Amino acid sequence: MKIFKRSLLLIGLLLVLIAGYYSYSFYNFAQNISNKSSEKPQGGTTMIAQSIKEKGEKYSPPKWEGKQRVNILLLGGDSRGMKKNEIPRSDSIMLASIDPETKKAHLFSILRDTYVKIPGEGEDRINAAIAMGGPNLAMKTVSDLLGIPVQYYVYTDFKGFIALIDAIGGIDLEVEKDMKYSDSEDDHVYDINLKKGMQHLDGKTALQYVRFRHDALSDFSRTERQRKFLTAVAQKMQTTMSLIKLPKILNAMDPYIDTNLSVADMLKLGTLGYEAKADGIISSQLPPSDLLIEKNVRGAAVITVNKEKLQIYMKDLFKGTAEADSGPTKPSPSPTSKASVKTK
Repeated sequence: MKIFKRSLLLIGLLLVLIAGYYSYSFYNFAQNISNKSSEKPQGGTTMIAQSIKEKGEKYSPPKWEGKQRVNILLLGGDSRGMKKNEIPRSDSIMLASIDPETKKAHLFSILRDTYVKIPGEGEDRINAAIAMGGPNLAMKTVSDLLGIPVQYYVYTDFKGFIALIDAIGGIDLEVEKDMKYSDSEDDHVYDINLKKGMQHLDGKTALQYVRFRHDALSDFSRTERQRKFLTAVAQKMQTTMSLIKLPKILNAMDPYIDTNLSVADMLKLGTLGYEAKADGIISSQLPPSDLLIEKNVRGAAVITVNKEKLQIYMKDLFKGTAEADSGPTKPSPSPTSKASVKTK
């Protein structure tokens, strides 16, 4: 009996030490991200951080008190070929939304060709907002479109994405079709060549999977794949093995992330994220298929939406009275697929 009690005591002590170590690692990561200076490694998101700060001062995001729904804008940038301090348009735009009370999470992919009013800048595709006014303007634009507060942003680029997936040991995923695309502009570094079937994707092959859009549905199918993949990432991040690797994961991500999250906010969101059920994430496309309208504006194919109807859809979705729309399920003639921004 004494041996049993001692064993329980040792196990309890070990769990406390592990929890303390992970908390310390996460705190250090949050501190580093929060206090980033303008001296950053070439090739990461960090090389445009100073420009992001300068362009983001005009709009201030609302504060999150910890009790109401929190919305985080996830911005993926393609900074290849950009000049110093130049901010690229968003290559991907996603919104993570978590209700602290129900612990339910939504993951939205926002079609980047959506034509919107960008405050103070006129009308343009939504992916132009970050280039025009930094991430704060991107948050403001998304907030105005959806009728919800967007408190935070997290920005990364190709290298940051690769580092994260490699740090968690890759993802096992069913690749739904053969995917092949070649681009000589980058000496074929980012060519896409995946085979249909169950595969283990490391950072580079995972990037190929989420970027591929050269099929009949173009950006529609690509954003659906991105949600599918990030849901798989969230599920793996909650496993015991990923918890053990947490310090390594955080160190790998550190150089490639720009965010307005404070240390305290990161700690609160980190706790909330692990409490949320990854297998219960509700995944949706925005605008939903039945609300989007494809138009031609000044010779360019774009997507428009009735903002009032979209905001009603968002309210109903959060109430649980609307069905999430994952986007079109079969090919159809689409001017957007022809004139969308080229994926390099």
